[in-house]
Amino acid sequence: MRVLLTGAAGFIGSAVFEALAAEGHDVVGVDLMLEQAHGVSKPPEAVRQLDVRDADQWGELLHGIDVVCHQAAVVGAGVTVSDLPLYASHNDVGTAALLAAMHARGVDRLVLASSMVVYGEGRYACPEHGRVMTGLRAVEALDAGQFDHVCPTCRRALDWELVPESARLDPRSSYAASKVAQEHYTSAWVRQAGATAIALRYHNVYGPGMPRDTPYAGVAAIFRSSLERGESPQVFEDGRQTRDFVHVSDVASANVAALNAVVSSPPRPYSAYNVCSGRPITIAETAALLAGPEGPRPEVTGEYRLGDVRHIVASPELAAAELGFVASVAPEDGVPAFASAPLRE
Repeated sequence: MRVLLTGAAGFIGSAVFEALAAEGHDVVGVDLMLEQAHGVSKPPEAVRQLDVRDADQWGELLHGIDVVCHQAAVVGAGVTVSDLPLYASHNDVGTAALLAAMHARGVDRLVLASSMVVYGEGRYACPEHGRVMTGLRAVEALDAGQFDHVCPTCRRALDWELVPESARLDPRSSYAASKVAQEHYTSAWVRQAGATAIALRYHNVYGPGMPRDTPYAGVAAIFRSSLERGESPQVFEDGRQTRDFVHVSDVASANVAALNAVVSSPPRPYSAYNVCSGRPITIAETAALLAGPEGPRPEVTGEYRLGDVRHIVASPELAAAELGFVASVAPEDGVPAFASAPLRE
């Protein structure tokens, strides 16, 4: 297949590029080379520098394309409210411009990079009273060190459950809102254009080539940078908040599987899938695995960030059943290896 890959020079995009090329696909890579992700680096030789918002540039690039793999986005939770226009411009407008250009040129297959942040909080249940819909945690409770959601009936701490793709979407950050918007634009395009698309909801991605410690980096890279400075990783809350860390090589494999599915016989015109390891781990355990037996011990600070979710752990079942995707790198193997993996400056 001839694949147009946006965000091709990024952390995830470059891994996807390599995986597609290894499968024998003809990959056309583009990337804006945003400073937040790339610093002042120039694009690799195989990648053309392009702003996805500029629809006038798409004509030549979309010629002969069978499917688009859209990885380009401003990532991270958003540092301040003033970041809202940044996310809306690059992620929302960029996706809308790309979809319009694809329709104009008869390209009707898309794989979209989405994120687990579209869910907001995870899924919770009380052992006695069943499933509970949660809202924002009260500042008073957080200040008192009470980090768990509690049952409104018996006030017991709620247990987390796996989140399926059918869960409600409840974005809690600028980035999350933009990812929901990308999915909605895509599903609307599918209906209006008679097209086919798959959205991949990545969970916490880590691995070689991850950006070094910036406000937009993932927690694994932030912990890693602390360790390189000889400092203890700073773990917020009580460290027992649970996540799913998925290796970038597995994310690349999920994209290959999605591209194969979207051009053959997808189960629906538009589908979303969790991309996760299927092996939940706490934030404190993640920091300890990175530190290793000889490194500085992680420090659980009790601090918190408003808008952070307590637990978010995905169900891998639908991706396994319909895409044939099952992650191969377990966090207990991949996270320690990440401690010495090269990072992007």
